[in-house]
Amino acid sequence: MADISDGIENESLEEMILEIKDTSELMVDLAYSSLLYNNREIAEEVFILQERMEEIGDEIQRSAIQEVLNDRDAYKALQIIKMVHSVQEISYAATKIAGVVRFELPTHPVVQLSLRESEVIITSAVVDENSDLADTTLGAIKLATNTGMRIIAIKRGRKYFYGPDMHSSIKAGDLLFASGPEDGEEYFKDLAEGKEHLTPKDLQ
Repeated sequence: MADISDGIENESLEEMILEIKDTSELMVDLAYSSLLYNNREIAEEVFILQERMEEIGDEIQRSAIQEVLNDRDAYKALQIIKMVHSVQEISYAATKIAGVVRFELPTHPVVQLSLRESEVIITSAVVDENSDLADTTLGAIKLATNTGMRIIAIKRGRKYFYGPDMHSSIKAGDLLFASGPEDGEEYFKDLAEGKEHLTPKDLQ
């Protein structure tokens, strides 16, 4: 199946389509993690992301309508609007999951047992100005090697960076979202908060 974004001449529209896809995927990951660890902070982040989803969705649909006016290609615009609706349905489902934690709703024991079968967790941490992670890149600190945790997204202010690579920068105040084994979470958080420090050997 061809990517809906193929053939879109408006670069900003294509970027928004990619962002809404990445945002929905992160929301699902965070929602399940908030439920697994009864983490209200992560649950709240899901609702913050939902606000961004609605903003992007509205902008994409406005751009799609403009495409019709410019190119008279109603079919392409309809496909884009349908895609936005489908992705937003996924994000709404994520908020329902996170809402269990946010509003302190009861969960069935079977749900908790099934979730805990996963060996990979999603966690987050804010980078302190005294952290070894501040003002560097993911490649320079070899975070995945040293902690077992892989950064899946970075939040800087109101902007999210998805799928960061070795060249992606980390700054003080960034909110890092990471996935990996549960036993790597504490060290990852301590590094971000400046409670632990990397050794020269870690950087080789």
